[in-house]
Amino acid sequence: MSLCSREIYVKAPDERTDPQWGKSPVDRSAEEHVRYSLVILDKPRGPSSHEAVAWLKRILGVEVAGHSGTLDPNVSGVLPVAVAEGTKVLMALSRADKVYVAVANFHGDVDEERLKSVLSRFTGEIYQRPPLRSAVKRQLRTRRVYSLELLELDGRYAVLKMHVEAGTYARKLIHDIGEVLGVSANMRELRRVAVACFHEREAVTLQDVADAVYILRNYGDDTAVRQVLKPIEEIARGIAKIWIKDGAVDAICHGAPLAAPGVVKFETPFSRGDLVAYFTLKGELVGVGKALVSSDELKNMERGLVARTDRVLMRPGTYPATWREKKTFK
Repeated sequence: MSLCSREIYVKAPDERTDPQWGKSPVDRSAEEHVRYSLVILDKPRGPSSHEAVAWLKRILGVEVAGHSGTLDPNVSGVLPVAVAEGTKVLMALSRADKVYVAVANFHGDVDEERLKSVLSRFTGEIYQRPPLRSAVKRQLRTRRVYSLELLELDGRYAVLKMHVEAGTYARKLIHDIGEVLGVSANMRELRRVAVACFHEREAVTLQDVADAVYILRNYGDDTAVRQVLKPIEEIARGIAKIWIKDGAVDAICHGAPLAAPGVVKFETPFSRGDLVAYFTLKGELVGVGKALVSSDELKNMERGLVARTDRVLMRPGTYPATWREKKTFK
């Protein structure tokens, strides 16, 4: 489950960053901000996720953008979209949990207390087989439901709020709940209200983006663009961050694994196999990797590998290549 608040453990409190290398995300130009940005889009009902992203690319004037967690055309809500260079680290959201609000239609009378009892049985590890119209192989798989709450029951209609693991099918979950109740059920409406630590209250519409771009292009004011487009660093909000020394950055940019001597501080907790994000001391996102040790193990490490680098955002040469001269970070 995504953790939106973590503690920070400092290994090298005296480490500093050289101002002549790199730059803080807030110091990027408007053009750089767009190319290294994340849009928390509020997708309306009607268009597919791919159509919504295509419109966003046209508005921003970029060739590449990618979304995480496809929403069906008749589903609205939070759709994170990485823009241009930001697509390189879209995998940071690959395991992000989701929160939905759904309207379920039961085909028979349902007692409220019995419904609540059945909902509690669907909390935790459940088995799911993807629906017939899904794009993946229909094999039985386990998914975790973190919470399942009844918000309202009106006759045969129920409003449910569900916090689920990535890859959970809300429509199938409602169908299975109906089966256990002894009445068939179908989903009448669905809205995604959160992805990882991104909530619908911070989502923006395509019109919001279009207005911000218009103001930038016609008046040279980038204030609105910086409000509706988040710096790509925000994509790591739900995973653990590891801040690294200037001397370790360029090696990571060339795909090297992260080693313990390069670590300045890190967020806890994280476990082996978890996704982690590498940051410079200026707050720039360098890349994303998979932890080879836990945060508890890292606290006492002086040597050895900390994480395998899977995706790199920062361009090589942004920081000095000291690793070529001194084999410090083996």
